[in-house]
Amino acid sequence: MATDFQNLADGLGAATSVMSVQVLEDGSCGEVRVVAGNQAYIDSIERPAGDYSMRTNKFVPGSLYTDYVPRDLNFEDFCFRSAVEKKCLHSYVKPDKMPIWFNMTFLPAGPSEGNIHYCTYTMEVNFEANTKRMSNISADLATAVLETCIKLRGAADFKTTMQDVIVDIRELCKAEHCCILLMDSYEKTCSVLCESYIDGSGLLEKRKSIGGGPNALYDVAKSWEELIGSSNCVIAKDERDMELVRERNPLWYESLKSYGGRNIVLFPLRSRDELLGYIWAINFDAEQAPKIKETLELTTFILASEINNYLLLDRLKVLSSKDMLTGVLNRNEMNNYVDKLSDEARKENTSVGVVFVDLNGLKRVNDDLGHNAGDTLLKDAAKAMEEVFPADTIFRAGGDEYTVIMLGVSQDDLNEATKKLREVSGKYERVSFAIGSCVEPDSHNVREALKIADQRMYEDKREYYVRHPGLR
Repeated sequence: MATDFQNLADGLGAATSVMSVQVLEDGSCGEVRVVAGNQAYIDSIERPAGDYSMRTNKFVPGSLYTDYVPRDLNFEDFCFRSAVEKKCLHSYVKPDKMPIWFNMTFLPAGPSEGNIHYCTYTMEVNFEANTKRMSNISADLATAVLETCIKLRGAADFKTTMQDVIVDIRELCKAEHCCILLMDSYEKTCSVLCESYIDGSGLLEKRKSIGGGPNALYDVAKSWEELIGSSNCVIAKDERDMELVRERNPLWYESLKSYGGRNIVLFPLRSRDELLGYIWAINFDAEQAPKIKETLELTTFILASEINNYLLLDRLKVLSSKDMLTGVLNRNEMNNYVDKLSDEARKENTSVGVVFVDLNGLKRVNDDLGHNAGDTLLKDAAKAMEEVFPADTIFRAGGDEYTVIMLGVSQDDLNEATKKLREVSGKYERVSFAIGSCVEPDSHNVREALKIADQRMYEDKREYYVRHPGLR
């Protein structure tokens, strides 16, 4: 029989091996071994391409496949379905940490021997994605992917559309909870882009079990790279599969179990090799695992591209609206807001309060201590203002001037806020403010409020230098 399998492998030109799959008493997948391999397959182990290396570079027929590569639940599932369920299977995937694509075919082979079953595994390595192979999926799966594309391309509100998409994905997986988690590698934080729970789910009350805040959750999410390993995803269908999760990531396994998770689908979202985040589905229908894998492999490719575009536009918006030194909104954003409030066509009308703030002594600090000290002073001034006013109301108008524009406030409100600002400024070295404020009952008159607040600020500054003539 071994000779027949060797002849079978040798008869195929592409790198091919014959795999044996053990069926355990409970009907699940046991040991998966490499029974035979043709020369192209043996070369892939003994002389692997690029920087990739095997656990051992000596091919021995009959060895466990895990002697060569880390355990992969997806590979075992394909071998099992082909060898035991006698299915002809194809998969085209990119392992998460490798710059190559695998074109894989699994075919049932030979008669079974008791609880041992056989299949062939043929692989072709591509260094660039082949879109035709990626789109070679069944009609019903193509429909699901196409619906996602149409929704995203026609989206006026990306986040609202993504909420619809995540509901669709949860329903496809028949999962209790589905979520897309974005990762910011610069800030080392995570944020939920969208998520969906099945009606009546008890997981909603336990969601804090997975992480203790954006930074703690970031550390958890970073650990998923090792969990996925050399595969392109994790699909743990049952307790036996979950043992691999426990083995590779015991802390997250315990957190997941305490959260109420019985199984998990976890896919990374990458665009141009940049990790954007993850999509997961918890407590999904295990019988749908093959369909889920095939659909999400292509859907996540599309989602990652759309999310990357969204994040890029968001970054560009930040760059165009934020002052890069202090982090508050910039003059351009202030002008746009003033134009919007002044527009006579705008129906909304309420009071508008303006606070003009100017740093005292910035020139003296720059002259005596240098521009680095001056930059620190400007940043500290912004921090002090953020302790008193909402971040989306603070603008750096230019140089050492800041402006606050708030709707629905009274002069008493502004007087109280400016009093607090003077108190808070004492926490920061050398931060001293000249302040002027004004409230107009009609927000359309915001420019008049700006003019009056500016005049009052300069009067406050004049009085400050009268009291401190040496600080000019």
